[in-house]
Amino acid sequence: MSTERKVAVITGASQGIGEGLVQGYLDRGYQVVANSRSIKPSTSSNILAIAGDIADPAVADRIVSGAVEKFGRIDTLVNNAGIFISKPFTEYTATDFANVLSVNLHGFFHISQRAIRQMLTQGGGHVVNITTTLVNQPVKGVPSVLASLTKGGLDAATRSLAIEYADKNIRVNAVAPGVIKTPMHAPETHAFLAGLHPLGRMGEIQEIVDAVLYLESAAFVTGETLHIDGGAHAGHW
Repeated sequence: MSTERKVAVITGASQGIGEGLVQGYLDRGYQVVANSRSIKPSTSSNILAIAGDIADPAVADRIVSGAVEKFGRIDTLVNNAGIFISKPFTEYTATDFANVLSVNLHGFFHISQRAIRQMLTQGGGHVVNITTTLVNQPVKGVPSVLASLTKGGLDAATRSLAIEYADKNIRVNAVAPGVIKTPMHAPETHAFLAGLHPLGRMGEIQEIVDAVLYLESAAFVTGETLHIDGGAHAGHW
């Protein structure tokens, strides 16, 4: 067990933004606890991979206890895991509703509560919530009520937690991406998705990583939602 280097916990870490965040924190010299349902064991001594559904409290327990046992601490939690289902409101099923709430809210609650408890014992820490620009700027062609309901809750919780824990040296921030070029978006959809942003393109994974790492260094910033969305949050265009 080493307590010298900082440690980041990243959920939804097996691909896309999560995979990029793992590499970004490793490049910054952190040790990383990476979680997703399908994540594979790592051969790197700087990564602890813990597979499981983040909505399960037992998985959150394993992540935090594993981080402390292997690395001795938790300095940062990035709540990256999330589900997005775009349907007209009246077509959402009870299963859709349960699945989105399970990952986006239950997962956030269980791991954040446990990680913050650990941060309190260390005298500080940082939580970053990955939300969506649709919380502040819905798009007519992208029905997204369940995203607004859940990720909007995280956006509000970011400010609430920031105020609650500011005097405990725990910062809480959020990053609100637009549509990011990840494997979940088929190439034939890219032109349409690019048009959802005033800058006329999709975002890149590294641009989200850079935003999270900026917040990591921004010691005087808490309660902030940083929009990385090509200007989409600014209004209709």
